[in-house]
Amino acid sequence: MRKFILFLGSLLCLGYVQGQNWTVQGVVTDSITGEALPYVSILVKGTTTGSATDDAGRFSFAVPSASATLEISYMGYRTKELKLSPRRLRNLNVQLAQSEITLTDVVIKPGKEKYRKKDNPAVRFVKQMIASREANDPRNHDYFQYDQYEKIIIALNDYKPKEKKAKPGKFDFVEEYIDTLDMGTTILPVSEKERVETVYYRREPHSERRIVRGSKSSGVDDVLSRDGVQQFLNEVFREVNIFQNNIPLFLQRFVSPLSDIGPNFYKYYLLDTLQVEGQKCVDLGFVPFVSESFGFTGHLYVTLDSTFFVQKTVLNVPKDINLNFVSHMQIEQTFRRTPDGTRIITKDDIGVNFKINEKSKGMYARRLNIYSNQSFAVPGAEALAAFDDPSPTIIQKEAYRRKEEFWAANRPQEAEKRNPKSVAELMSRLRAIPVFAITEKVIGTMVSGYIPTNKEIDKNKFELGPMNSTISGNAIEGARFRVGGATTPMLHKRLFFDGYAAFGTRDRKMKYDAAVEYSFLNRKQYPKEFPRHSIRFEYMYDLNKLGQHYMYTSKDNVLLSIRRQKDTRATYLRNAELSYIREHYNGISYGAVIRNLREYATPWAEFNRFSLDGTALPVGHYDMTELELNFRYGHNEKFYQTRTSRIPITFDAWVVNLSHTMALKDVLGSSYNYQRTEFGMQKRFWFSAFGYLDAIIKAGKVWTAVPYPLLILPNANLSYTIQPEAYTNMNALEFINDEYASWDLTYYMNGLILNRIPLIKKLKWREVICFRGLWGHLTEKNDPASRAEGLYEFPEGTYRLGKTPYMEASVGIENIFKFMRLDYVWRLNYLDNPGIQRRGVRCTMRINF
Repeated sequence: MRKFILFLGSLLCLGYVQGQNWTVQGVVTDSITGEALPYVSILVKGTTTGSATDDAGRFSFAVPSASATLEISYMGYRTKELKLSPRRLRNLNVQLAQSEITLTDVVIKPGKEKYRKKDNPAVRFVKQMIASREANDPRNHDYFQYDQYEKIIIALNDYKPKEKKAKPGKFDFVEEYIDTLDMGTTILPVSEKERVETVYYRREPHSERRIVRGSKSSGVDDVLSRDGVQQFLNEVFREVNIFQNNIPLFLQRFVSPLSDIGPNFYKYYLLDTLQVEGQKCVDLGFVPFVSESFGFTGHLYVTLDSTFFVQKTVLNVPKDINLNFVSHMQIEQTFRRTPDGTRIITKDDIGVNFKINEKSKGMYARRLNIYSNQSFAVPGAEALAAFDDPSPTIIQKEAYRRKEEFWAANRPQEAEKRNPKSVAELMSRLRAIPVFAITEKVIGTMVSGYIPTNKEIDKNKFELGPMNSTISGNAIEGARFRVGGATTPMLHKRLFFDGYAAFGTRDRKMKYDAAVEYSFLNRKQYPKEFPRHSIRFEYMYDLNKLGQHYMYTSKDNVLLSIRRQKDTRATYLRNAELSYIREHYNGISYGAVIRNLREYATPWAEFNRFSLDGTALPVGHYDMTELELNFRYGHNEKFYQTRTSRIPITFDAWVVNLSHTMALKDVLGSSYNYQRTEFGMQKRFWFSAFGYLDAIIKAGKVWTAVPYPLLILPNANLSYTIQPEAYTNMNALEFINDEYASWDLTYYMNGLILNRIPLIKKLKWREVICFRGLWGHLTEKNDPASRAEGLYEFPEGTYRLGKTPYMEASVGIENIFKFMRLDYVWRLNYLDNPGIQRRGVRCTMRINF
């Protein structure tokens, strides 16, 4: 019995000791780049107990004591000791500092040592790489072709199922679709896109064609424009090319580690030598001098030979970067060298964690590109014929109808999911639940502005809207109520109808618009989707606000109802026009408009016409029948297409507009001879780490003598919002000209100054400077002071511009709360004109990265 008790006591003591083991877990990262470190050795000090990190830098193992000390060691890094405690066991983030590494005969000290560019071998090494970066470009060959597989996943990040209750919930089935990343994080995919294409490149004459062989998408973004979403994602997740100066990503421009200005923007470190894909490489680390700027941290693994061939890249963003919503990002690229030394990219993989704030789990997004079957041979006859197609992207007829067998054969192993269940199946089950279906429709309406009349997209033939114009107001109409709608391609692929009816409670007039459009090309989702080739007839009667040109929104948008002064400078306009437009893939578009209009005077905009004897007599209206010719060039424009407009994604390409309007007196009822020409150019100029400048330049002239409504009426912004191409502190009809030149320059500094101010830089505000102006002139033939026959008296409060152009400026801060911009604007001259606003505050909301 004594022996049994001793044995039982020993088991209990052993169980007690075993029960006191503690589990420690965390991740090991590079203290400079934040990059996870794989296969790091972790030992309990003074014992042989330990473990190593996995591929994602994570570790988890049992320690005998909660007060143990860990020794973390890794080649090229300083060994670190970490004292544990019961409260310090989970979610550890161990940061290792790079050690002093001897490479050849030079010792480099990254850490917090003083960094020097002069006589730094890492800087010399990078300058040699920059000098030779274009030597092995695959596009130096006459022809280049390859297959590309792309997969984009958007998911709820770190998704944990809720505890199950006794009563099953409507959404419990969602747990069946949870997937797990390589690093162990669980996600719930809510959008998934796959695309397989073959790319053909020709150097002379330079052209590139993409043949889309398969494409499919499903997810919560189905309510949006499929092509528009793809266009947007293509710009947000652009393929990273480190061999150019600037890298487009997240609609911003990052400085490449191999940029010409790289040595002045980055700190470089030669860290270690190692084997990468069987090649002996040097690990070149880099980090920006200013961590808030648009740059990367990371590593380039470069072969130790005279070619400076980049075998692999790993890019991250600094923790403090002034980049919205991105809490973590890693880009990994791998390259292969052909026998002739050409550089071939084989993988471009980007993973991003998006967060609105630090407390939210946010979203996870991954864009994976796998490249294969590269060739420099002359392509076959069928492929060569693709270069004759005007479209840069050619979609095969069956591309959107590929079966799963096609995807199984073309999907790389790296793109396979652990959970085989699809997002399409998840969305189908979610949409069967009424509360989800209604919520999705409401969000879709808010984004598109239109309410579908059928819950099934394929059966939705008519939509009501736009909803943001249903109720608005102005000084003449009072409260304005409007109802309208338009047909969709589900009714007819080429024939479309749209219109509206509106009524003002103060003027008690009914306004209306009706249009029919025939497209010579089948439309997929919207009648105005690119490229347009159509003819349209429209008949309209509505209020015409003089000197207010709504270029980026509708005139009865409810957000513009609050104004800094009464907008009574208006007439009524009846307009019938027949228009033709043709757009080409090369960026050229042209069109013609035949317009018959009658403009009616109002008490706020009278038509007092001079007669032969110089007396001014009131007239009720004038008539015009005009022919307008338009030309536009906008090569490589990127925009998000909506039903009624195109929202620009980038302004990188030159956009050129030219128009001429003409009319002959007494021909088809015209009251005057009319000749008017206008020209405009627009472009965004990127300054690498120093932000970008949006420039808009315009000029125009009216060649004939006509009444003031047909002259050049500068665009006055009477609202409190920021409107491009509009004068913030100018009154409507304050200046009238028959020839003009204008400029609108906006410099977005991306935090160039604020990123360097302690405490302020934590707000991640960005500076904006604006300067716009108008040089205008009124020739004698159109000056009512001459009292020439046919001219109209100018309305009261209208003035002439002198030799000095009208100018105004603003300074502002954007990215306030990540979406707001506030500008302080002031008028620089013509300050004696009565009734003007010399200065003020304007705002707008824009979500950007």
